[in-house]
Amino acid sequence: MTILCIETSTSVCSAAICKDGEPISQCICREGSNHARLLPRYIQQLLDEARQKGLAIQAVALSEGPGSYTGLRIGTSTAKGLCYGLNIPLIPVPTLQVLCEAAKRELSPLTTHLSPLLIPMIDARRMEVYTMINGETKAVVVENEESFNLQPSTFSVYYFGDGAAKCQAVFSRPNWHFIPNIVPEAQYVGVLAEQIINNQSPIANHQLAYYEPYYLKEFVAAQSHVKGLK
Repeated sequence: MTILCIETSTSVCSAAICKDGEPISQCICREGSNHARLLPRYIQQLLDEARQKGLAIQAVALSEGPGSYTGLRIGTSTAKGLCYGLNIPLIPVPTLQVLCEAAKRELSPLTTHLSPLLIPMIDARRMEVYTMINGETKAVVVENEESFNLQPSTFSVYYFGDGAAKCQAVFSRPNWHFIPNIVPEAQYVGVLAEQIINNQSPIANHQLAYYEPYYLKEFVAAQSHVKGLK
């Protein structure tokens, strides 16, 4: 299956084309929140490339969150519009699983074989992170390693993502290892989407109106502090 993949859950913006679970091409920007400007350009570039290669897009895969409220809304609205326009299904992919997929590619083959514990972390402001432990997605306020309610052990724990760096100052256990520069990328959305669609049905066109990204925490708009705005 040829899938157009979208990832906008953090400050990194990316889109990719994947075929049968293998990335063909990816556009990515790691330099800040320019999703609304960059994403349409990336998608057009990738669609042109797919057309030149004789590939027809059969589905859109979306990194569904948790993550940035604004980024998730941009990615979701774009994905739903494409699915409506092309009459193709939507495949939501959990963002924390996308992060784990990126980390697995970074770890050595030996370490991966030993199945270390992977702790993805997406920044949720202050000392809070969105994470996934034993398949459960949750928001955790980080004080130290005990905040994650893991049994004391000597096995290796690897933590990563844009919420991980700030935790280094409060982590002291020698078996906890930080992996820098791990971000969710659209190419890994495509890898996981292929696995998901083999095990469950995607969101069909007539169901798109009811689809929302996975925010995890409810969005609360704060009152503006700009003079004259309420």
